[in-house]
Amino acid sequence: MKIIILGAGQVGSSAAESLVSEANDITVVDTDGSRLALLQERYDLRTVVGNGALPETLRQAGAGDADLLVAVTQSDQTNLVACRIARSLFNLPKRIARLRSADYFGHPELLDDANFAVDFAISPEQEVTEYIVKLLEFPGALQVLEFADGLVSLVAVRARQGGPLVGRPLAEIRKHLPDVDARIAAIYRRDAAVTPRADTVIEDGDEVFFIAATKDIQQVLAEMRTAERRKVRRVMIAGGGNIGYRVARAIEGRYQVKVVEFQQGRAEWLARELKSTLVLRGDSTDERLLDEENIDDMDVFLALTNDDENNIMASLLAKRRGCWRAMALINRRSYVELLEAGAIDVALSPALISIGTLLAHVRRGDVAVVHSLRRGAAEAIEVVAHGDSASSHVVGRRIRELPHIEGAHVACIVRERRGEAGRLRVPGAPPPADREVIMPRPDTVIESDDHVIVFLVSKKLIPKVEKLFQVGVRYL
Repeated sequence: MKIIILGAGQVGSSAAESLVSEANDITVVDTDGSRLALLQERYDLRTVVGNGALPETLRQAGAGDADLLVAVTQSDQTNLVACRIARSLFNLPKRIARLRSADYFGHPELLDDANFAVDFAISPEQEVTEYIVKLLEFPGALQVLEFADGLVSLVAVRARQGGPLVGRPLAEIRKHLPDVDARIAAIYRRDAAVTPRADTVIEDGDEVFFIAATKDIQQVLAEMRTAERRKVRRVMIAGGGNIGYRVARAIEGRYQVKVVEFQQGRAEWLARELKSTLVLRGDSTDERLLDEENIDDMDVFLALTNDDENNIMASLLAKRRGCWRAMALINRRSYVELLEAGAIDVALSPALISIGTLLAHVRRGDVAVVHSLRRGAAEAIEVVAHGDSASSHVVGRRIRELPHIEGAHVACIVRERRGEAGRLRVPGAPPPADREVIMPRPDTVIESDDHVIVFLVSKKLIPKVEKLFQVGVRYL
């Protein structure tokens, strides 16, 4: 696929890194030539220095025969104008725009073909907000990722000594959770993948990915952790910028929330806009301020400023002063890798959190959801099976009959129950309420229109999985 990416910032660079590794023809456009030079040194891609909202720049980037435009600059206006030009002058088939302002999402008519011609709009800030809210709902989780419109969740958790399942084989999950159907999708031990088998023993410190119906996640989480069952009640947020404000607005009323903001004017604005949140004007790296605001009584500390170093320092201080759990927003990928599994509980990378939304529109076949795991090294995808036993490699076949792909396996299936007439819902209709979550066994048969969730320990396996779910004219 020939793809043009506008913007070489964190989101654009992460998109380029993910897409170029999958044999796509990538061109990155940015006004900063030094950023482009760094990208070109690391990856096999083309670069164009210029303003992506200008027709000539898009022409130089190859818009005339490109398949996809990903406009993810810092400017909403640039992204919108680029999509309009790509549609009007070059008839570029698919256009994705990053929009930082929530106002545009309230007026979807502005994005249709008659106006800015945006096929799909993404908001990394909003996706990070929703990601953080999920982590607060499931204390102790490293990642909480949803599939099938929230019906199924994939959760990563650090196994700790004292948890009922720690030190025991996976075959005992059924004994501990007789009323819950859950599946261990993957285990990482000292950064190496361990294939989950019935006799695999979970060790202290293992990073365990399990999948289950969302309603059962809390129960499964309890089996992985120690006897401590802490519920989040008090949250302190360092930084009242775009993301900090969004998170505070999303969680106030559900938790006791404090926001620490350094800028006087911004702090006053936050105090007016937020309803029940206590806004403090100060420096989140000030130990005295943290002590005065009872940081040792806080359940979660969220460092969400625009400065990576400040976020790291504030989180480390919060943990040292007694806060139970600390999460830090980190833009630099190298920092994320250094901090994970360290003193900070969760390092939040906006680019990695939001990259799945882009990837879902690039994958071949009917891919509904893509989630990036373990700093982008692994993936979990939700793909819809189509066709029949004559045209598909998977439909009408048992799990044990599928072609074996080492490192990739079917973790879950979501199937719509058929009505009295045996008909499935009309395409485009709202998601049905009556769907069943199936934890597949070797004899489980995949049916047409099943939503199949596949876990891949490496992104290198993506082409094989895509090919497996492709529908041919006839397959025998």
